[in-house]
Amino acid sequence: MTGPVVFITGGTDGIGFQAARMLVDLGCTVAIHGRDQQKLLSCQRALSDRVRVYCADLSDLDAVRSLAVEVAADVNRLDVLINNAGVLKAPVTQTVSDRDLRFEVNTIAPYLLTQRLLPLIPKDGRVINLSSAAQSAVDCDALAKFRPMSDMDAYSQSKAAITMWSQELAARHPDGPAFVSVNPGSLLGTKMVREGFGIEGKDVTIGAEILLRLATDPKIQDHSGDYFCNDQGAYTAPDPCVLNDQARQRIMSVLDQMTLDVPSG
Repeated sequence: MTGPVVFITGGTDGIGFQAARMLVDLGCTVAIHGRDQQKLLSCQRALSDRVRVYCADLSDLDAVRSLAVEVAADVNRLDVLINNAGVLKAPVTQTVSDRDLRFEVNTIAPYLLTQRLLPLIPKDGRVINLSSAAQSAVDCDALAKFRPMSDMDAYSQSKAAITMWSQELAARHPDGPAFVSVNPGSLLGTKMVREGFGIEGKDVTIGAEILLRLATDPKIQDHSGDYFCNDQGAYTAPDPCVLNDQARQRIMSVLDQMTLDVPSG
């Protein structure tokens, strides 16, 4: 393998695909995840035959565990993990684990995947988590067990939660790797925005470029635990709900129970 090794979830379209293209052009060894094998193979042909592809449904935590095993079998080092996959709306929002799809895909699956892949990530590596400008106080009961919620309520809570666990893992790993959460830009022209808001949105390159910047920034270790808002073009404070230490510890307790204490398989 040559160049930094980068793994991007949700890499078959939108921001993830554009970021993958830029990273390939930069000489990185890139792997992408998606839910559709044929779409993954099409993306592989469009990007480079050297790009590895992995198919998994992130709403199924057993599939996430298997994904981590597959990646670990293929690479002995992972310099950058970009947890980009996310969902806002879906016909069915209750998962096989009896949780809300938005929490499962946007918060829990990336936490589990990150924990399983951490042994591959060097001290100077980084985990980049896709957050959002939409953040709201997290209902821990809803995180743990399904209850009906509006799309935006579930989405904004899930994005606050991933921002919170980014902070916590940064605190747990003071010597690295770096954990940074990022709002890649509001209302970019992704499939999620088109389906959720009925608008074309802004150029997805805006979001891809900030992922490229964070993936390659040699000083990112100085910002571990921080939140980057691309709307403002700077590291800034997230929503006040994210800074609630007691709430963050409750969320971490739920996440650890759901992921770390459950054996693979």
